[in-house]
Amino acid sequence: MQNIEKNLIAIKQQMETAAIKYHRNPADILLLAVSKKKPVSDIETAYACGQHDFGENYLQEAEQKISALSDLDICWHFIGAIQSNKTRVVAQNFDWAHCIDRFKIARRLSEQRPVSMPALNVCIQVNVEQEASKSGIMLSEVPALAEQIAGLPNLRLRGLMAIPAPADDFELQRKPFARLREMLETLNQKGLNCDTMSMGMTHDMSAAIAEGSTLVRIGTAIFGERP
Repeated sequence: MQNIEKNLIAIKQQMETAAIKYHRNPADILLLAVSKKKPVSDIETAYACGQHDFGENYLQEAEQKISALSDLDICWHFIGAIQSNKTRVVAQNFDWAHCIDRFKIARRLSEQRPVSMPALNVCIQVNVEQEASKSGIMLSEVPALAEQIAGLPNLRLRGLMAIPAPADDFELQRKPFARLREMLETLNQKGLNCDTMSMGMTHDMSAAIAEGSTLVRIGTAIFGERP
């Protein structure tokens, strides 16, 4: 418990330092603990330290954890790619889905979301640097998909998500995040009222915060190396 607790404190201090440096309110930035490949006991430990938002990439693993921890007030985020035959599992078990890049997937999530549950919070994944190896849509395609998703009854479009290519230089890290921020501003000028930029991980968290990130996804720096 001691390491996870210390790690959470350290990450939150880094987030606060970056927020203050770039004239942000630290309270406006959510820490998402990426718990994929980590045991239920690690999630319980982080939860006991006040961490309530957890991100998972693999559905079978996530289902088991959600069932085992159903007595805890956890907000579950699915941050992996969503295949058509897996939309029902996401729709029925998660509070957020971060990687929407096709209207077909969004429509299926809306159709399969139980009416007893609140609308599923979703982010559009943007391939902000047009990397052939990565999922996500091009920036130019975002407004059209956003308009379509906004019309679905059981989804709530919250904003955009991106995973830029790694870069060591701080200013280079900022550039793709700035493009994502500008696109979010464009969506809001269209009246879509998006409030979320899911961007920034351990290596580029400060650059993401500098450009307006509202949600950073941190795994290894909290839980240690994955097997």
